Amino acid sequence: MATPNLSERRDIPLTLRNLIMSDADELSRQLQAHQLRTFPPTSRKTIRLFSPAEAADFIGIHEGYLRQIVAEGHGPTPLPNGRRLYSVDDIEQLRRVLDEGGKGSPKYVRHRRAGEKLQIISVMNFKGGSGKTTTSAHLAQYLALRGYRVLALDLDPQASLSALFGHQPEIDVGEGETLYGAIRYDESRRHISEIVRATYTPGLHVVPGNLELMEFEHTTPRALADRRQSDTMFFSRIAECLSDIESAYDVVIIDCPPQLGFLTLSALCAATAVLITVHPQMLDVMSMSQFLHMTSDLLAVVENAGGSTEYDWMRYLVTRYEPNDGPQSQMAGFMRSIFGQRVLENPMLKSTAVSDAGLTKQTLYEVEKSAFTRGTYERALESLTLVNGEIEGLIRGTWGRK
Repeated sequence: MATPNLSERRDIPLTLRNLIMSDADELSRQLQAHQLRTFPPTSRKTIRLFSPAEAADFIGIHEGYLRQIVAEGHGPTPLPNGRRLYSVDDIEQLRRVLDEGGKGSPKYVRHRRAGEKLQIISVMNFKGGSGKTTTSAHLAQYLALRGYRVLALDLDPQASLSALFGHQPEIDVGEGETLYGAIRYDESRRHISEIVRATYTPGLHVVPGNLELMEFEHTTPRALADRRQSDTMFFSRIAECLSDIESAYDVVIIDCPPQLGFLTLSALCAATAVLITVHPQMLDVMSMSQFLHMTSDLLAVVENAGGSTEYDWMRYLVTRYEPNDGPQSQMAGFMRSIFGQRVLENPMLKSTAVSDAGLTKQTLYEVEKSAFTRGTYERALESLTLVNGEIEGLIRGTWGRK
């Protein structure tokens, strides 16, 4: 029998605090039940199998060349109908086979080379619904599928990125298991290598989040008031802990919280690049204007205190874009007239495929294509590929690669 809701009970005073506490407890119970139904303890999240065209695209070769390599005895065995489908492990193995047969530097295993610095991309906006977490998750997964070593860092206490990657914040993430464990100010601080988790995607690791991250917002003012000479300032703490594992990764994707607090400022000071997501509606763009003013003022304070705010690039990404919506097209054009090439050429299209996949905590690379009409799925995937490919180009350009 279900426990009566607080508002239905007469023996407890109906205060706002009690009502919120009751609703929070009930919602948490229902979410945990939903998690167990969707992903029982014995199940593991997986990436779906990919078609030859998709596998060839991730590797960076033509489909005909892929068929030739497979005919030489590499790759998966054919299905009874003669078709071949490729797992993420098959794609990784083929990448290494291609590089072993080549000359000079690896071409298909796209790890950083000597002299190429770690790319840290902070994805941010302080208005909800801008597609920040969806962008972060798909970008991290895309880059891993393309052969890079990627760390996805969830700095949002709401931990939606963690949930997408199979880590339910209320169940799977304990005390000291978020980034706060590596940047806190007391003796309980842990090395970041103890917090990083592997995922079901080869080459992609994650640092999950939960409400514990809010502790950094509460403890930082006390640390500033009682700062010892040996303490690292708050804005350098993320960069400092990432430097300890720098050699293990090529790209770090930081999903920032939707507010300008100490966590966001620390992420900005650690970043080599910034991606600002924006929904092309007047209220969202007006909100972004305030966000940019506030960010500029706060970064000035950080610079005066000795923090670094140098970047390789900054871009605006138009998200949830509906090309047939006249006002949205006007707003996107308005942004391009102001920011020019700092607006990514390709927008992220609004798609039921992306939102429906999110209902089951999946990305487009995980959900089965058969769950959608072919046109809906392919339009969404093409939009993601164009956006993520453009960002990959910026990363490679920073390294001096073609």
